[in-house]
Amino acid sequence: MTVIVRDLRPEVPADVEGFVRVRRAALPFMVSTPESVVHDLTRTHPDARFRQLLAEADGEIVGTAQVGLAHDSPEPGQGALNVYVHPAHRRRGAGTLLARAGEEHLEGNGATRTLAWVLDEPDNRGFAEGRGYRASRSAHFLRLDLANGTLPPLQDPPPGVELRTAADFADDPRPFFELDAETTADEPGDVGAEFTDYEAWLAETWRHPLLDLGLTTVAVVDGRPAAFTAVRTDGATRYTTGMTGTARAHRGRGLAKLAKNASLHRARAAGYREAFTGNDTGNGPMLAVNEWIGYEICATEVRYARELD
Repeated sequence: MTVIVRDLRPEVPADVEGFVRVRRAALPFMVSTPESVVHDLTRTHPDARFRQLLAEADGEIVGTAQVGLAHDSPEPGQGALNVYVHPAHRRRGAGTLLARAGEEHLEGNGATRTLAWVLDEPDNRGFAEGRGYRASRSAHFLRLDLANGTLPPLQDPPPGVELRTAADFADDPRPFFELDAETTADEPGDVGAEFTDYEAWLAETWRHPLLDLGLTTVAVVDGRPAAFTAVRTDGATRYTTGMTGTARAHRGRGLAKLAKNASLHRARAAGYREAFTGNDTGNGPMLAVNEWIGYEICATEVRYARELD
């Protein structure tokens, strides 16, 4: 079997569909569509030097990699590389070739450190450690059976709080952007992020094809967004929350829990059958919220880091 690594061609449907197929097989708890893959490649900020790589074996796409710089981090030189190989095609060299190509790309663009998420399984961890990566933090994937599970009862917002959707901010998303920027800056992680480019955020995040403005739910206090849960869906049966957070001035009031539960009730009514989310293992408050809702851990990832020469 001959394996080659090359860039994904967004204009070629077979490339995009192959990328999605591998990702769904390797990470069944993440939501991905052909439209989202193309959007990520064509709308990510140019300073990220973002690439999507394919490993092809005898004409079949068997592996993928996403690689780029954390251009919005206050600490320069931080790179990200996530490699996934189809479970039926592992141990044939595809992962090694993808990792090598990704690392060379990052080094060539000034990265001094590479960070990679690796599923917490012996083979995957051994692969990363064999390439000189060292484990750092971890995060859980969580799943909720929306079709057959039981959600907590809907709660009335406290006095002075109103629940809205992101669609209510369609004419002026800037207040939503400001809340997203504040909460993201406080999110636990190995690499900090500072959202300062509103136009880039509009292109990458607000106009993302998976972002569901009708299910993304915002708790509003005195006319300003105070807490939110950002929702992405595949438009069919799968629902996932990305960032859920609360403005610093309103923390400790249960507003994120209120927004997340309300969104899930509407998602179930709309026919979504599975809900997914992710949690840093050290983020106790958010883990408690997800446990209260009924999410269960379905997999764990470990963040690995390697200093580049």
